[in-house]
Amino acid sequence: MTNQTNLGGRFTFPGTSVSVNRMGYGAMQLAGPHVFGPPRDPDGAVAVLKEALAAGVDHIDTSDFYGPHVTNQIIKRALHPYPKRLVIVTKVGARRGNDASWLPAQSPNELRSAVEDNLRNLGADSLDIVNLRVGLMTLADESIEARVRVLVDLRKQGLIRHIGLSNVTAKQFAEARQVTEIVCVQNQYNLAHRLDDAFIDQLAKEDVAYVPFFPLGGFTPLQSSTLSEVAKSLEATPMQVALAWLLHRATNILLIPGTSSLAHLRENLRAAELKLPRAALEKLNTIGGTNPSSG
Repeated sequence: MTNQTNLGGRFTFPGTSVSVNRMGYGAMQLAGPHVFGPPRDPDGAVAVLKEALAAGVDHIDTSDFYGPHVTNQIIKRALHPYPKRLVIVTKVGARRGNDASWLPAQSPNELRSAVEDNLRNLGADSLDIVNLRVGLMTLADESIEARVRVLVDLRKQGLIRHIGLSNVTAKQFAEARQVTEIVCVQNQYNLAHRLDDAFIDQLAKEDVAYVPFFPLGGFTPLQSSTLSEVAKSLEATPMQVALAWLLHRATNILLIPGTSSLAHLRENLRAAELKLPRAALEKLNTIGGTNPSSG
């Protein structure tokens, strides 16, 4: 695949010199079924990562609790030593049970251990951005100040460079901002799941990155007759249109669609080139029952 020069435009994280293409890649699907254990085809996973970088992707999202350890070890195998342009964003705050369950891991010792695990399995001396994962399957407004301060301390030690948040409310973001600069927020959001509309608009005004996880619906892929109709009219796939809609939604949105398939990777990356006419945007906006602004 030839290098693409404009993967959705560029975004610079606030208060930093770190700039990335808005179309990135999420590594979660490189692990085995249910994000647990090794993949069926490790060589194929390596090939996907190599092609993503060759196409111009310079933002990879991962976590050491994917597998656990699996995706980070594959990233290291495929891409280490890392090119200077590559930004790897990881997250802490959860762990995996022996039964593949998702469990909270939010104590100071657990957060420090998670950062060390990410460093070791990625083969890195410092982590570019670490997202504090707060909610697991649900959101709550409990205080996160103490947890954020743990990451601030690790940043002072040089183990991480920048701090973000994952699965948080606007109230928790505001609390964290009182402690330190927050460069990104990663929450669930897509064409059909738009609970964060107001939050996205707020973050856009503050130039904070918003990184939607499950941009294509996650474990339940997006399905909509309207989406299919628009895609057909544009000679694109429904998933390409769903990704393009996110890029149109706000200029601070960064995408991290994941896949273990080279064909799907190529399909996803082509979404960055797709232009959505106003009439198409208006139709797509009806899917979630709202009419968000487009940035």
